Amino acid sequence: MATQHFDVLIIGSGLAGLSAALRLAPTHRVAVITKRGATDGASGWAQGGIAAVLGQDDSFANHVDDTLVAGAGLCDEAATRFVVERAPSAIAWLRELGVHFSEHDGDLHLTREGGHSHRRIVHAADATGAAVQTVMVEQVRNTPNISLFEQHMLVDLITTHKLGLETDQPSRCLGAYALDEVRDEVDVFEAPAVMLATGGAGKVYLYTTNPDTATGDGIAAAWRAGARVANMEFIQFHPTCLFHPHAKSFLISEAVRGEGGQLRLPQSVGGARFMPEHDARAELAPRDVVARAIDFEMKRHGVDCVYLDISHQSPAFLQEHFPTIKARCLELGIDISQQAIPVVPAAHYTCGGVVADLHGRTDVAGLYAIGETSYSGLHGANRLASNSLLECMVYANAAAQDIQHAPKHTHHALPAWDDSRVVDADEAVVISHNWHELRQFMWDYVGIVRTNKRLERAAHRIALLQGEIDEFYAKFHVTRDLLELRNLVQTADLIVQCAQQRLESRGLHYSRDYPDQLAQALPTILTPQT
Repeated sequence: MATQHFDVLIIGSGLAGLSAALRLAPTHRVAVITKRGATDGASGWAQGGIAAVLGQDDSFANHVDDTLVAGAGLCDEAATRFVVERAPSAIAWLRELGVHFSEHDGDLHLTREGGHSHRRIVHAADATGAAVQTVMVEQVRNTPNISLFEQHMLVDLITTHKLGLETDQPSRCLGAYALDEVRDEVDVFEAPAVMLATGGAGKVYLYTTNPDTATGDGIAAAWRAGARVANMEFIQFHPTCLFHPHAKSFLISEAVRGEGGQLRLPQSVGGARFMPEHDARAELAPRDVVARAIDFEMKRHGVDCVYLDISHQSPAFLQEHFPTIKARCLELGIDISQQAIPVVPAAHYTCGGVVADLHGRTDVAGLYAIGETSYSGLHGANRLASNSLLECMVYANAAAQDIQHAPKHTHHALPAWDDSRVVDADEAVVISHNWHELRQFMWDYVGIVRTNKRLERAAHRIALLQGEIDEFYAKFHVTRDLLELRNLVQTADLIVQCAQQRLESRGLHYSRDYPDQLAQALPTILTPQT
């Protein structure tokens, strides 16, 4: 296939990528590439909602303060204010597009989640992400200036430095190689502006609430392209993932605790409520506190899960507020109006990522990173509930505006992908084995509680895996499995590097060797070797 030329290339079809595409479409020809279907990313899985100051008793200052407290001193205050102050207009924009949010007496219904001092969560029952994503995808498909390329997996970014061009100038991103899985060929996408909106890296862990697409593709590609990465040690473990052999990655929303749900031990060890013993905020404490408390209680009592009890609410209330959760649990034989829900913590959100400024710009000229792929400074050491979808929209708009006001850059002739010296791999079992090994030892050694020794063991195994994968990448025809494993191992390496550099416990990073918090809060920033 000949090289595809666009004004902007967006990699990822979640809320961040699609928001940016719609913002840019009036002025630019936009390509959106996504490695599976347009709705297969994490955005559609979001249950809780979008945080925005809309209540009369609330204020931007309250939302900022809540975010800073949850972030354990590591949030960037300028970035936090930037996002919070743009939340109401982001909600208004979604409503203009046709998103229908839950209402009460003619006004938006605002719920409350852990870490929030006020009700400020705009939601569509308990399936907010799906409601938003459905409307966004329909809008994108009906917008003439946007071309959507599904089943296209990012192979790597193309930069001037990689091509040996303009070596005395800062590196500039010129486009990307992407594997068209239908044709099994690597295509070239050329664009003066490239935006990474590929989501997080939850699949680096054995247990995660994330979809299979969350393999750190954008973070790994940006690192290989020369962009800095920060705060990768802060992986948020959602406290309440449904514990059931047939409930793959099903999340029990934060809002269940916001509406009075209580965490209890199994009846086999007494069934007592335990969160008040760990934090004065009890079930409404931030996620890092709740996840560590559950992890502690499970290990102390030797149990496989704990239970989240919302059965004191009426069946009508549960049907109105949590229809998706109620239906899914019922499919598995759990009636949440009468029974408590078995839950465990699971990897949920990547708080760090590619270093980006208030316009979404990275260190590499022409390369932007937005949403969970990025480190904007908003989330600090722990993300406040329902700030993630908000971040996607605010930075999508900011990056789109920057691109629209940027001077035009000339198009470059880019080389085709060369796979003339590779062969088809006949040992797919090696990739499968390495994938499982990685996720297992990351869960065991780089999970909710860490030690120096565990991190050293993880680093050693990552180095061995990287050697095997580099050999595979050089010798064999690329496949999605190989590319995802390559990105996961690179992302795992960045997580471990950051964790080893943080000699304290803060937010989502808890080390038994450094249980105290240092007086000064500083981000962990990694710079690639060039």
